[in-house]
Amino acid sequence: MAYTVGQVARAARVTVRTLHHYDEIGLLRPSGRTSAGYRRYDDADLDRLQLIRYYRELGFPLDEIAEILDDPAADPAAHLNRQHELLSGRIGKLQEMVAAIEHAMEARKLGIQLTPEERFEVFGDFDPDEHADEVERRWGDTEAYRQSQERAARYSKEDWLRNKEVNEDWGRRFASLMDSGAPADGPEAMALAEEHRQLITQWWYDCPLEMHTGLADMYVADPRFTAYFETIRPGMAAYLNEAIHANAISRA
Repeated sequence: MAYTVGQVARAARVTVRTLHHYDEIGLLRPSGRTSAGYRRYDDADLDRLQLIRYYRELGFPLDEIAEILDDPAADPAAHLNRQHELLSGRIGKLQEMVAAIEHAMEARKLGIQLTPEERFEVFGDFDPDEHADEVERRWGDTEAYRQSQERAARYSKEDWLRNKEVNEDWGRRFASLMDSGAPADGPEAMALAEEHRQLITQWWYDCPLEMHTGLADMYVADPRFTAYFETIRPGMAAYLNEAIHANAISRA
């Protein structure tokens, strides 16, 4: 079947001028012409135009497209395989870009003003954005949430690293206390539980005793929190829960 230049332009969503240009540079010459000299395209021409459009979408310049399409060793299957590889690669890059943008959006939402490299240095494999929506949904209307957001927005990389250092030091000392066999409701454990509460107040939000015991219960009820403390020392979530409750009772 033969098609006019106008029909091809409409079907392929390109301009007539584009088709004329492709003809002039030898990229897509129509297979026939009328007696009056008008271009006529057949199905093979349309297939070639489709390939041209694919490669143009991938950013290839016209001269390179011509070399690819005119390669005598290439067949239609080879072209499809090449397009599949190129498109898959492009999709992968776009997905990486989308993920980076989403992380940047969440970081801005959380107020964490760090570059991706700094975020990895501070948080490692942990993603502070992973549960951001849940945190906002559960506590977004609280004063504690507002305070934590405001403070996070002010922290520099050095502040985050200092926070990490302080918490890791507390964790090591708490694990050592557990290893010593000291009871969870003993004075040493209660002192470290109180230090834990003061660290929350210092770095994130005002944490009264009642709120602290609520956190302690969440540490054993929510497997995500439990798993975090278990990475520091097996049994730590339950031990910390008991120490926090004992501390609250002693100070009530």
